[in-house]
Amino acid sequence: MTVMANQLPTAPAPIAALREAGVSVWLDDLSRERLRSGNLQELIDTTGIVGVTTNPSIFQAALADGDAYTQQLNALAAEGKGVDEVVFALTTDDVREACDLFAPIFEATDGVDGRVSLEVDPRLAHDPEATATSAQELAAAVDRPQVHIKIPATEAGLPAITRTLAEGISVNVTLIFSLERYRAVMNAFVEGLEQALAAGKDISKIHSVASFFVSRVDTEIDARLDEIGTDEAKALRGQAGVANARLAYQAYEEVFSTPRWQRLEAEGGRRQRPLWASTGVKDPAYPDTLYVTELVAADTVNTMPEKTLDATIDHGEVAGDTITSGYAQAQEVLDRLEALGISYTEVTDKLEVEGVDKFEKAWGELLDGVSAELAKATSK
Repeated sequence: MTVMANQLPTAPAPIAALREAGVSVWLDDLSRERLRSGNLQELIDTTGIVGVTTNPSIFQAALADGDAYTQQLNALAAEGKGVDEVVFALTTDDVREACDLFAPIFEATDGVDGRVSLEVDPRLAHDPEATATSAQELAAAVDRPQVHIKIPATEAGLPAITRTLAEGISVNVTLIFSLERYRAVMNAFVEGLEQALAAGKDISKIHSVASFFVSRVDTEIDARLDEIGTDEAKALRGQAGVANARLAYQAYEEVFSTPRWQRLEAEGGRRQRPLWASTGVKDPAYPDTLYVTELVAADTVNTMPEKTLDATIDHGEVAGDTITSGYAQAQEVLDRLEALGISYTEVTDKLEVEGVDKFEKAWGELLDGVSAELAKATSK
């Protein structure tokens, strides 16, 4: 994928170095306050971000902070809208507005970047039919080519991913933790493009990213290493997340060099890029740019909370590709963890369940907050 960097806003040196190495930097946050204050446009102009990701936790925090949504919420209450309808309207409006801000980047990069992600209701994570239907409704409501609909990479999410892509809708597959599930996600993506092509769709317009979560892997495995407490265990702290992601990139290289994929690429198919998510460092003992500088490779996305973005701009040291020469070392890390009795499968299964639960809880809090605001509005 060729991004025409000369047509993008000037970026600070570390972000420019990431861009040169093939990494797209997206912001992992969105709120109406960012949109209306001009903050998001300022970040686009000055920091080099070329996209935005959202999730239920982000929207829950946005709606709980300040009164930026009050006017629209009151108007929707006056129309008799229910809580689910209100949340749908508020979130799709924010994403549509953000898409419009990123439109010049979308054009400059031939649709590769300038992307804004919006997640389906996480309560649907185990219902493929409802997930696919929700994805279509969200894409239609936003009505912008830049939108990526986020679908969790649960087992039930896989057919929904294929169906959504087959409809010509771009997808951000989220909550990927294991290499096995990541391979299944890539297969679901390829199947979706094959179906879209068979239906006569222009597959060059269908984009996708696969969001591979990083820091949560270290948080879970570090806790288990601390319980073991030996010198060998302590020496492995903070290595699992990067190792797991590097092996994911190895799998990406394998899948997107197969004859099956090459047939789609010849028809205009765009590779599903790996996206490094959960890149905010949780342990203060680690460098705050760990999940940026150690995960540099071509055709990847790094979505960063603003704190990580600021740290990268301030002191990130980007030295080109830090992934493809480290496959053997990454595998050795996972092998040593297994030898210590830490089950990779058990860890990644737990993280997937917790990830869905966390987003469901945030969604519930979002609904509760909107319900309370609706009650206030209707009692006036």
